[in-house]
Amino acid sequence: MRLEPITWERLTEALADRLLKTEPHDGGARLRVGFDGAPAAGTGRPAAALAEALRLRGRPSVVVDTADFLRPASLRYEYGREDPDAYYGGWYDTGALWREVFGPLDPGGSGLVLPDLWDPGADRATRSERVALPPGGVLLLHGPFLLGQWFPFDLTVHLDLSPAALHRLTPAADRWALPAFERYAAETDPRAAADTVVRADRPGHPAWSGLPA
Repeated sequence: MRLEPITWERLTEALADRLLKTEPHDGGARLRVGFDGAPAAGTGRPAAALAEALRLRGRPSVVVDTADFLRPASLRYEYGREDPDAYYGGWYDTGALWREVFGPLDPGGSGLVLPDLWDPGADRATRSERVALPPGGVLLLHGPFLLGQWFPFDLTVHLDLSPAALHRLTPAADRWALPAFERYAAETDPRAAADTVVRADRPGHPAWSGLPA
């Protein structure tokens, strides 16, 4: 895959301009964008930047972090607090994401998105109010392991880290989870699955594959 240097600012502008020309693939009224990547890649930053760029273009959006859709601790830690396989397949409540985030955006849906579900610190439901995403709005979902879930994205961006960069940028206390990302790469091949790949080994100097034709 050929990657070309780009700035985060140019990347954001290119994505925002593309979304203005994109129609939901299922005939719905709202777009769904996924920023996929390990926590060390910082998927929340480009999601937030894109939300602001869309706002300036008159397009509403809602940013959702999959870290706010964790399952209860009793389920996450069933096999211990540092089990990579459990982290890969059992930490994130994909059923709730389907039900509370994607479901309302289906054709004819209410557009009322639940922005978060679970507070892992308190280990209880957040009880947040739903956020109205009007027709023409854009969902910006970010977090790890988004590809290969059959989520109905209209555009996907994978923030790619080489194994060395992933190790370097991941805090030592969290490196127990690195085998989960090796498994994800082997089973899902996010570089091939994503519409756009952004290499983020050097956070200040990204490179990207461009936008699909």
